[in-house]
Amino acid sequence: MTGHHPDADERPHIVVVNRWQKQYADYARYMDHAGHRVSYVSTSVGHGSVPPTATDVVTVTATDDLAEVSAAVAVLARRHGRPDRVVALKEGDLMTGARLREQWDLPGPRTADLVAFRDKYVMCRAVSAAGLPVPAFTAVSGPESVLALARRAGWPLVVKPRVGGSSEGVVVLRGPGDLADLPDPAERPLLAQAFNPHPIHHVDGVFDGRTPTCLRTSRYVNSCLGFRDDGTFLGSVEEDDPDVRRAVAEATTAYLRALTTTATPFHLELFVERRDDTVSCSFLEVGARVGGAEIPFVWREVHGYDLMRAACDLQLGRRPADPPPAEDGEVAGWLLVPAPADRPCVITEATSMAGRSPGPYAEALLRPGEVLPAADAYYEHVGGRFRFRGTSSAEVETALTATASCFRVRAEPVEPMTVRIPEVSR
Repeated sequence: MTGHHPDADERPHIVVVNRWQKQYADYARYMDHAGHRVSYVSTSVGHGSVPPTATDVVTVTATDDLAEVSAAVAVLARRHGRPDRVVALKEGDLMTGARLREQWDLPGPRTADLVAFRDKYVMCRAVSAAGLPVPAFTAVSGPESVLALARRAGWPLVVKPRVGGSSEGVVVLRGPGDLADLPDPAERPLLAQAFNPHPIHHVDGVFDGRTPTCLRTSRYVNSCLGFRDDGTFLGSVEEDDPDVRRAVAEATTAYLRALTTTATPFHLELFVERRDDTVSCSFLEVGARVGGAEIPFVWREVHGYDLMRAACDLQLGRRPADPPPAEDGEVAGWLLVPAPADRPCVITEATSMAGRSPGPYAEALLRPGEVLPAADAYYEHVGGRFRFRGTSSAEVETALTATASCFRVRAEPVEPMTVRIPEVSR
């Protein structure tokens, strides 16, 4: 425990909710840890990204467990005074942060501000109500509601949790015979959508309430669902086709205007169809947060802009820095290789791709003997992470696919250990 009494310290108290092990967010750069009391509610794995200058840390099992996190914040408040701000940047922690602000009557995003970015049925209704294209959808009450959508839109259908991420719980139903695989909507609210076969792109940036102040369009190589369920690699390549970029930027602006008038970071996914000289877009989903995987890193390292800092600034009531002038000169991309065994597992082999041509400019690998944890920052704890840069989309995709082909990672499963993590105070 720190030695000062909370009443004797008038520095603002900021509570950060964190589960990242690596510096997806560089908290020490975003907040003055000397001029503020910055305390952390973190998982044990997340301690890796908590700055040594933190005022205090309380460890929780899960940062999306509101009761557990609320109790941890109460402990921090007793030690260091009532919180003045709450920062929660991870997608699964957005609602935790919102509810903490409501509990303590703090400024920043509340539940009502975020529901259209978390509940996929609500967001699809808002986009559809604005007259924008979105695949046919329905809230799932049971098999009959799915069959009704199939009669209207045809098979296959995609069924997913209304609130969730990283393709968890998503199933594809290819006909009535697959209804046995339908999850129980009484256990978790579900959305059903018509299957769209066109390539999925993601768009990342910052929205000022009226227009994006910065955005970049990328095309997935393979799919998030395939990465989770089928063990295929997941890649992303920034788009250098000016027609696609123009159409996506226009669609993104319209989608965001249909959902909010408040400044927010965003990670948006949409279907892109190109026929001859015509590019059309259809909405998939969007989050009011910075994209995961390697997106924060390539933005910082290749494009010179820190999306996580912008997101943190917005939650702290500060105006984000203006992005550098957009240039068409460099294209970025990234690659994730799935975990080689059920997590947790011990890595036995991981082939470095550093220095290969074509290959990545950066990689994040575990060494043999290290444990890949069963942590819930899903796209962080994988078999291998790689980042690419080049002069064109084609060049980056060539390096990405070559790396995916040559990389080898192996592991042996281990039984999870129950370890009591002592409370850390700084």
